[in-house]
Amino acid sequence: MSPSGRPWSLSLVFLLGMASEGFSCPSRCSCQYLEVNCTGQQLQEFPVDIPLDTRQLILAANNISYLPALELSFLADLVYLDCRKNLLGDDLDFTFIGVAKLVYLDLSFNNLTQVTFSTFSHLLSLVVLKISDNPNLVAIEKDAFANNTWLRHLDVSRTGLTFLDTSTVRDLANLRLLGLSDNLWHCNCSFLDFITWMMESDVHFPDADNITCYTPAGLRALRLPAAEAQLHSSCLTQLHKQDYVFLCLVGFCIFLAGTMAAWLAGVCAVVYEAHASKGE
Repeated sequence: MSPSGRPWSLSLVFLLGMASEGFSCPSRCSCQYLEVNCTGQQLQEFPVDIPLDTRQLILAANNISYLPALELSFLADLVYLDCRKNLLGDDLDFTFIGVAKLVYLDLSFNNLTQVTFSTFSHLLSLVVLKISDNPNLVAIEKDAFANNTWLRHLDVSRTGLTFLDTSTVRDLANLRLLGLSDNLWHCNCSFLDFITWMMESDVHFPDADNITCYTPAGLRALRLPAAEAQLHSSCLTQLHKQDYVFLCLVGFCIFLAGTMAAWLAGVCAVVYEAHASKGE
């Protein structure tokens, strides 16, 4: 050591810096440069003391049921968030309002019940979104991904979905992969437009053999491309009871109008002949 003591000072500063970095890492989590990993730590709540410059946060395989929007907003540079295999529930609206740089989001294996426009609308940079394996997910609003224009990978496999509006995915110009397998698709006439879009789009559908109809019973387990032909023949030609009633009413009105027109024409002819004979 030199008489000035500078080497000791530098070592002390270095040790203090290391201690400060260790203190900022959440309990039971491991931290390295720009990454915090809390996988499988049986966490009940969102961890505290996450470094503010964190880019990658992994919370997989825990028991977290709530993501606090305020704490997330402090992580303004976050680009990767893995929350699979937790207990996240139905209300995620405005949760991600402060992490606009997020590119990757995994919410699979949770308890989501619906996706609205307010759920992901602030994630303007989102490229990968995984919400598969949410068996209680039964509704996705038609404009739910309207602001996620960079979305390339969307997975909604193994959920409780029975219907998906075509415009929900058709307007995603950058979409390249869409997971739809093992859902409870209701293959009725309203779903025909979506199936037709699938057949005509350039999007890749992984596990395509398991993208099948669940209802009605006559189409159970039938792959969607095969169901399209049957739906085309039935939906474009089959009429419902109200359609038959409407057609009967239209036919009766046409018949009544024709009868009245013929009667009036006959009356006019008789009157004309009567006047003509009187004139002679």
